[in-house]
Amino acid sequence: MSKKWDIHNVRNIGISAHIDSGKTTLSERLLFYGGKIHAIHEVKGKDGVGATMDSMDLEREKGITIQSAATQLQWKNHVINLIDTPGHVDFTIEVERSLRVLDGAILVLCGVAGVQSQSITVDRQMKRYGVPRLAFVNKLDRQGANPFRVKDALIDKLKLNAVMAEIPIGLEDQHKGVVDLVTMKAYINEGSNGEIVSELEIPADLVEQAKEYRHILIGKLADVDDVVGEKFLMEEEPTIEEIRAAIRKGVIELKLCPVFCGSAFKNKGVQPLMDAVLHYLPTPAEKKEFAFDLDNKEEKVELFPDNDKDLCALAFKLQETPFGQLTYMRIYQGKISKGDFIVNSTNKKAVKVPRLVRMHADKMEDIETSYAGDIIALFGIDCASGDTFCAEGKKLYAMQSMHVPDAVISLAVAPKSKEGANNFSKALQKFRKEDPTFRVHRDEESAETIISGMGELHLEIYIERMKREFACEVIVGQPQVAYRETITAEANYDYTHKKQTGGSGQFAKVVGKIRPLPPQEDGSTFKFNNEVVGGRIPKEFIPAVDDGFREQCTKGPLIGFPIVGVEVELNDGSYHDVDSSYMAFKIASMAAMREVYPKARPVILEPIMKLETTVPEEYQGSAVGQINQRRGVILNTTAFEGSVVVEAEVPLTEMFGYSTDLRSATKGKGEFSMEFAKYNQVPRNVQDELIKKYQQKKEAEKK
Repeated sequence: MSKKWDIHNVRNIGISAHIDSGKTTLSERLLFYGGKIHAIHEVKGKDGVGATMDSMDLEREKGITIQSAATQLQWKNHVINLIDTPGHVDFTIEVERSLRVLDGAILVLCGVAGVQSQSITVDRQMKRYGVPRLAFVNKLDRQGANPFRVKDALIDKLKLNAVMAEIPIGLEDQHKGVVDLVTMKAYINEGSNGEIVSELEIPADLVEQAKEYRHILIGKLADVDDVVGEKFLMEEEPTIEEIRAAIRKGVIELKLCPVFCGSAFKNKGVQPLMDAVLHYLPTPAEKKEFAFDLDNKEEKVELFPDNDKDLCALAFKLQETPFGQLTYMRIYQGKISKGDFIVNSTNKKAVKVPRLVRMHADKMEDIETSYAGDIIALFGIDCASGDTFCAEGKKLYAMQSMHVPDAVISLAVAPKSKEGANNFSKALQKFRKEDPTFRVHRDEESAETIISGMGELHLEIYIERMKREFACEVIVGQPQVAYRETITAEANYDYTHKKQTGGSGQFAKVVGKIRPLPPQEDGSTFKFNNEVVGGRIPKEFIPAVDDGFREQCTKGPLIGFPIVGVEVELNDGSYHDVDSSYMAFKIASMAAMREVYPKARPVILEPIMKLETTVPEEYQGSAVGQINQRRGVILNTTAFEGSVVVEAEVPLTEMFGYSTDLRSATKGKGEFSMEFAKYNQVPRNVQDELIKKYQQKKEAEKK
């Protein structure tokens, strides 16, 4: 960069939202006004170009954002690193990765639909990583748009302390701009692309409404800031600087969510939002970050965005390009220059930085050095997503890894031709590296390759990418749901393993009980308690018992899926001086689990999805009927502006083919989104049917 790097003039922000709330359209406007692009292209572009931030062919065709694109823009002497994230629930790992490395975010909401299911998911992720946010209510040019209703939904549904920071000048086809409640000025966009912003006095018919909402804003600020609080009590008017400082404090401390509004598509309200990013979102120096010091028993240490301190950078995203692997990195401490040697703290390998680039969607600009607080990309570095990099010969750090959700759906895949086998395995290897939620394993019994992921669309995209990027046609099996098995009662085990085969034999005895394990805070599904006293089993064999039970839980006998929610207690046992060994105790424990399992009343669990279906009012009956047919439970129905949103919980196994059925029932006007909610016990008749199918499959495999 030609200008001096000043961390106080840097903002690392993301744009997160529900699919179709206009997130990529907003990014496109930010790039245009920030001087990065010279023409605006729409998402499902009539001009055949597609949005700049959607660089994958698939994204442009489907009009959805799959991989989060990173780019940098300039606005009023500040640098904004912007990350556009996917809104579709199947790509939540992309959102998680972006939020992990951001200092702030804009939560984009549709002015008509308001808070939707994916907005709730994104909000939960923002809370997990403590990301301060501004809300932008978009699409105010649409019929039925109401930013005040959306602000209320942020309070009711997301439990955010939301408050209007702007009010709109007109709605629907009358939407002209916004009133800033801090400066008490009106901002109207003019010019063919809204690039001219005029600051005017507030229209006479809005003065009273603006005063009322400003009073509410200052009242909320009085709760988070002492200066404004004192003036509020004294009934004095705080200055613009005091109000801005109070909003900034509330946002950074996660105590306030100011609401801005406009229409990105109609170029309204975008520049005031860019100003708000500078005024209210934190600099890299204002957000506390921690790492674990690997040279000092993994002690938790605070990182400082100081260029002179030891390097600590996180690889948060990988992408294959025609030039090799591109690794996106956030530098938390220190700096990286071209030609430096950096160490991957996961495998302790040192690598040379051959090329350092700044990304702009899929275009790149070579740079020599990158400093603390920046987000950049490196070429020619082999690593996995979530790895930490440090300077060679300096302190080694590890940053906490990203939260990776469990897969809920699997497919058997195979290359159509023998010639495609090589490319097939290359593709799987690449996808696995760049996406931790894409899992691959080989089923030993059926000898099939199984891919697992976050939903049908997630896996469809990868199958399509195999075809396009690797010229590999694949045969796809029926989707498989990730069932689980568990126990519902306590049961005792007492098992002796004896084997005499000349020379030293095998002997181990284990006695204890298994019981259901309630949900654990850390998400663990297995617990082992050693209650043996008096050396009845030597200490060195106790881990073997734990191992044996754990291993037996990887594949349940009912339908071959993992057993979860089990607590094992080891109370007693015995051993033989010569014949007992680690392996003998492991075998005894595995056999004990097989023997006791049927006595603990085992059941099958299935993944339940939270489904949100939006249909025109006249189709409400058929939408509800379809959900009921699929063993769904209706949680809530909300009507707004001629549409109905039906929220329900439905077993994933019943959801295959739902999009086709919904389209035909609503003449193509219905939309839905779903995400994993929880595991529930399957009804008895479904359990019997699943067990029967599993037995038949095993019989067929024997023949």
